[in-house]
Formats: sequence, C-alpha cells, structure tokens
Amino acid sequence: MARNALKGKVVLIAGGAKNLGGLLSRNLAAKGAKIAIHYNSDSSKVDAEQTLADIQASGGEAFLFQADLTKVVNITKIFAETKAKFGGIDIAINTVGMVLKKPFLDTTEAEYDTMFDINSKVAYFFIQEAGKNLNDNGKICTIVTSLLAAYTGLYSIYAGAKAPVEHFTRMASKEFGERGISVTGVAPGPMDTPFFYGQESDEAVAYHKSASALGGLTDIKDIAPLVEFLVTDGWWITGQTIFANGGYTTR
Repeated sequence: MARNALKGKVVLIAGGAKNLGGLLSRNLAAKGAKIAIHYNSDSSKVDAEQTLADIQASGGEAFLFQADLTKVVNITKIFAETKAKFGGIDIAINTVGMVLKKPFLDTTEAEYDTMFDINSKVAYFFIQEAGKNLNDNGKICTIVTSLLAAYTGLYSIYAGAKAPVEHFTRMASKEFGERGISVTGVAPGPMDTPFFYGQESDEAVAYHKSASALGGLTDIKDIAPLVEFLVTDGWWITGQTIFANGGYTTR
C-alpha cells in the first residue's frame, strides 16, 4: 500500500464495530483515515464502543452511528451524518450480513424476507447512497461469501440473498466509473468468527476447516488487507468479486 494512501481519507464502514468490520475500522484508522463506524443493535454496542475507544486511544478520529440499515432512510442518514462530521466521504465498505443454514423445504417466507433485506437490500441501497455521496475517485467494497461458488445444499437463502450483490457491483462500477469510483466485492470463505459458529454443528465445522486447500477457516486478518488494497492501491480492480478463501471454492 502506498505510503499515506489513507491519510485524511474518510471511511464509512457498515457493520464496523466487530469481527472483520471492527478490524477494518482499527486498521484504516491506524493508517490515518477518519472512520464512521456503523453498528446495528444494542447487542453490538459494547463492541462498537470498544472499537471507538481503541481508535481514539491511538490518536485516530471516529464516531459511532447505530441504525437498522434495512430501513433505507437510515442508510441515507449515515452518509449524511458522515459528510456533516468529516466534510466528505472517500471510501464506503459494507460488511453487514446474516447467515441462515436451513433446508430449502423448511425455509419460511419471513426468513426469506429477513435474509434478503439484510444481505441484498442493504447492499443495494448502500452502494446507491455511496454512488450519490462519495467524492470523485472514491471506492466501494461489499463483503459477500464464497458460497456463491459452492455446489452445496442448506445455504440456499444465504447464498441466494448474497448473489445479487455481484450484479449490483458490476452495474454500479459501470455507472460510477466515469467519476473514477471503483466498486468491488470480497467473498471470504467461512470465517473464524462468532458469525460462523452459530449455524454450524461440530461435524460441519470440522468439514469446513478441512475443505480449503490451504487448511483451516478464513482468518479476518487475511481478509482485511485485501479490502484495504482494493480501496487504495487496488482501485483499478473494479466490477469484480474477489474470492479469498484459501482454496475453499473457486470458479
């Protein structure tokens, strides 16, 4: 990464309180960026406050914004508040997601609506609002999933709800390109975070650990540098979804 590539840049991170989002918030702040940290609910508040405290203790600038982003008005608000606080936005990263592992025949309409709201609707309108508000030569990155390249059962509603984001990424990159804005997606393998373990049995965890060519689950420390690259020196990569999973899936 070029020296000082992030110095003074403004970065908005949806789901920026914990796990991969929290690591990105801290890492980008350490490189000189000003961070808008979104978190969804009171259950994430402690993590959000800790991430903010870590950044401030290191001399960085950041603020917190709590909101349910399935309500599009809240996406609009977080972009507006970030611009009001920091004067503009250079980079927008969306790590928001929800996983559901369930047989196709057992999935309910309510689960369908919830999963598509969180994984697809939020992603669409986050990219849209970023396109409206980012400074020229800005960067947009969305976290999806390597299950998009998997031949498997039980994840129909999760992978299905993430799949449209690949198309959103391509279309947005084409439309925003004349302003120098790059738009990318990153598709990690199963990540070693609480987000993963809540859905999986011990046997399934063992399988996922053995399925990657390089061995083990995806570490958020292996994904954060890729996202950082795509929103700085790697800006020439656009309209693409990058699969980063140690050989868990490929296509």
